[in-house]
Amino acid sequence: MECDGSMIKESNSRGSDRFFTSLADGKEPHRWQRELARPTVCGNRLIRIPTGFGKTLGALAAWSWHRMHRRDDDWPRRLVWCLPMRVLAEQTESEVRAALERLDLLWDGSGDHAGKVGVHLLMGGADAGRWHLYPEREAVLIGTQDMLLSRALNRGYASPRARWPMEFGLLNHDALWVMDEVQLMDVGLATSGQLQVFRDEDQAAGKSLRPCFTWWMSATLQRGWLEKSPDAAGLTGELARNTHRIATRDRVGHLWEDVAKPLEVVPFANPNTLARDISRRHRDGGSGKSGPTLVVLNTVKRAVDVWTVLQRDKTLRSAGTDVRLIHSRFRPAERRAWREGFLNRQACAPDTNRIIVSTQVVEAGVDISAFLLVTELAPWPSLVQRFGRCARWGGTGRVVVVDFRHDSDRKAAPYSVDELDASRDACDALQDVGPLHLEQFEEENVAFLPRLYPYEPAHLLLRHEVNELFDTSPDLSGADIDISRFIRSGDERDIHVFWAEVAGHAPPSNLKPSRDELCSVPFIEARGWLCRSGSESLKPDVGAWVWDWLSREWRTVARRDIFPGQTVLVEAAAGGYRDDAGWDPMSSEPVAPVPTDDDARLVNRPCWTRDGEGWRPANRRIRVLLPEDHADDAEDDESLSVTGDWQTIASHGLQVGVEVERIAKEVVPANARLLHLAGRWHDLGKAHPAFQSSMQADDRPARNDIAKAPDNAWPCSTRNMYRIDAVDQRRGFRHELASTLGLFGVLQRHEPLHPALIGPWSEWFGAMRQTHAGDGHD
Repeated sequence: MECDGSMIKESNSRGSDRFFTSLADGKEPHRWQRELARPTVCGNRLIRIPTGFGKTLGALAAWSWHRMHRRDDDWPRRLVWCLPMRVLAEQTESEVRAALERLDLLWDGSGDHAGKVGVHLLMGGADAGRWHLYPEREAVLIGTQDMLLSRALNRGYASPRARWPMEFGLLNHDALWVMDEVQLMDVGLATSGQLQVFRDEDQAAGKSLRPCFTWWMSATLQRGWLEKSPDAAGLTGELARNTHRIATRDRVGHLWEDVAKPLEVVPFANPNTLARDISRRHRDGGSGKSGPTLVVLNTVKRAVDVWTVLQRDKTLRSAGTDVRLIHSRFRPAERRAWREGFLNRQACAPDTNRIIVSTQVVEAGVDISAFLLVTELAPWPSLVQRFGRCARWGGTGRVVVVDFRHDSDRKAAPYSVDELDASRDACDALQDVGPLHLEQFEEENVAFLPRLYPYEPAHLLLRHEVNELFDTSPDLSGADIDISRFIRSGDERDIHVFWAEVAGHAPPSNLKPSRDELCSVPFIEARGWLCRSGSESLKPDVGAWVWDWLSREWRTVARRDIFPGQTVLVEAAAGGYRDDAGWDPMSSEPVAPVPTDDDARLVNRPCWTRDGEGWRPANRRIRVLLPEDHADDAEDDESLSVTGDWQTIASHGLQVGVEVERIAKEVVPANARLLHLAGRWHDLGKAHPAFQSSMQADDRPARNDIAKAPDNAWPCSTRNMYRIDAVDQRRGFRHELASTLGLFGVLQRHEPLHPALIGPWSEWFGAMRQTHAGDGHD
C-alpha cells in the first residue's frame, strides 16, 4: 500500500505526540511544541513563548525525537543548553535528566554509551564528566554563558588550557545550541549570533563536516536583537521563516483565562522604607495564607539591605515568618538547599509563611509562584519574566512595582534610566499583567516596542577575532587574549573564588577546588577586596593565590591576575563570605571551608628522585584525579603516559589509530583512514631524548621508543622531567610539539613543497622552482 506525504506527516505527528507525552510525564504537548518538533530540518530558529508554557520540554523533546527516536543524522548529536545564570543551569540539568530517564535514554556515566544520552553540567567547579572523550555519542551539555561561550571561543573559563581546542571543536561542530532566556544575556546574545553566522558560512563553503545550529529562546525574544550585524542578513532571513509563537487562536485555557495579576506602581525613597512596607503587605495578606511573598531587587546590595531589615523585624519573627535571601554570590554548597527547601512548586502552597528576597536569579527557569510579588522597576523584558513568578499556575496574585525614581544611570545600575522610564510608561498603561493582557498590550502598541526592547551590544565579535583565537598560546607576559567583552559587559564579569585553610606560606600543589566551593565574584570588586588601592600587590594579611600552569603550583596573586574566568584561592582567615548572606567583602569573619573528600583522595604513589648522578626509588603523596585532568592542568605533566606496563610508540600508536578510526566512522566516515594514520604518528615526538630520559626503573626495556610506562618509572617532581643529562634539561618540553616537528621532517625529506611546509607561499615557491630548474641548485 502506498502512502502519500500527508499520511506520513500525520503518522509522524502522532508518534511525536506519544514521544512527548512519555518524556513529559503524561502531559500532552501544546500546539507550539508539536510545531517545533514537526520539521525534519533542524535549522536555526527563534522560540518566543511566555513563561510557564514548557519551553524546556519543548526544545528537549524536538531534539530527542529527531536525533534519538528517528535517528536522523542530519540533526546534531550534541544539544548545548546555554543559560545566563548558574541557578538556571542547575534547574535545567535536573529537568533534562528526569525527562530522559522516563524514556530510558539517560546514560549512567559508566555503562555502554551507545543509544544513550549523557547529561553534563559545565559550570565553574562542576564535574562535567568526560564528555569530551565521546565525540561520537549523543549528549546534552548544560552550562552558563560564561562557561559555554568561552569554550566556543577557544578560551574555556575554569578549563585546563590543553583542553581548550578539544572543547572548541566539539562545541562548534555537530551541536545544536539552545540559547535560553536570552533577554538576560547582554552581549553574549550578539556573540552567539555572530558565531552562528560564521558556522553557517563555513558549512556553505564545505569547511565543516558536521552541522551546527542555534535556537534562541525567551518569553520576550525580539528578532531585531540579532539584526545588529551586517554579517547577519542571511541568518535573520532564515529566522523570519522559522519563528515559533503561540498563535492568537491558541491563547485559551486556565493559564490564559483563569489568571488575574492586578498591578500597582509605588514610589519608595530607600530600601529601609521598602522593607517595612513589604512586612506590612505580607501580614495584611494573611502572612502567606494564599502563598509566599517574593521580592526581587536589581542589585545584590539592595537585596541584602532589604533582607537585613526584614530579618530584624520583630513582628515577622513573632509570626514565625521564614525570611530567605538568594542571589548569585553564594557557593553551590549553600545554594543546593534552596531548591530542596523553598525554590520548588511544593514550597509555594497556601499557608506558606515565607518572604523570599532575591535578585535577577529568579527571573527565569525557577519553578515557583508567589501570591504577592514585589519587584523593583526594571527593563521591560526583566519585568515580564518577574511577572511570571506571580500566580504562575493560574488564579489570582498581586504585583507591586517599586519605583526608586533613579535620576542617573549610576544610581539605576545595572540598568539605564531610559530603560526604566520605558518600563514605567508601560506599567502606567496596564492594570493587569497576566499573560493575555501582556500579549494584547504589545500587539496593540507595536510602535512602543523599540523603547521596551532596546538592544545595542557593546561589542560585536568579528571573523578575524575568531581566527586570532585559534592560537591558544599566552603572550610574552603570560597573559591571554581577553574575551570577556564578548560574553558579558560592565563589571558583572566574574571570577571564581574558593576559601581554604592554608598552613605555611603557600597552598600545596595538590589542593584543587570542588564544584561546591566556588563562589562567583565580580572581578572589579574582587580587585578592590584583595589588593591595595592603586597597587598590584595584595593587602596586608591577605593570602590569595592563582594556579600557574607552567610551574604547576599556586602562586601569590597580583591585581593583573584577577580577570574574568580566573579561579582564585583565598585564605579562609581573610573572610569575605557568610553562609547566610553569600559573598560579603566587608565580612572579616573566617570563612568555613566546604567539607570535601580531599584527604580520602590523597594516596602514596611510587616514583623516583635524583641521587647524585643517578636515581633512587621513592614515594610521593598525590591527589587522585583522572589522568587527563592531571595532564591538562599543567604544561609539563605526562599523566596520560602512565600505564600499567611498558608500551612502545608503535604499539600505542596502533591502538590509538584503531580507536580513532572507530570513532571517525560514526562521525566523519570519509576521514576515517586519514585519522587512523594520524593516530599512528601522534606520539612520534616521544622518541626525543628529553622524554625518554624522564622514565627510570630497574625493569625498563633497553630501548629508546617507549611511549608509556608504569607509575614508578616517573619522577616524584616535575623538576626532574626532561633532563637529558646533568646539565641539559629541556624545561617546557612538549612531546606533542616534537611529534609535529618530526612530521615536518618526514615531509621535508619526501615532499619539500608540501602545503603544510610552505603554507600560502606555494605560488612563489613554484615560480622559484621553475626559475632555478636545471641550474644545479636544490
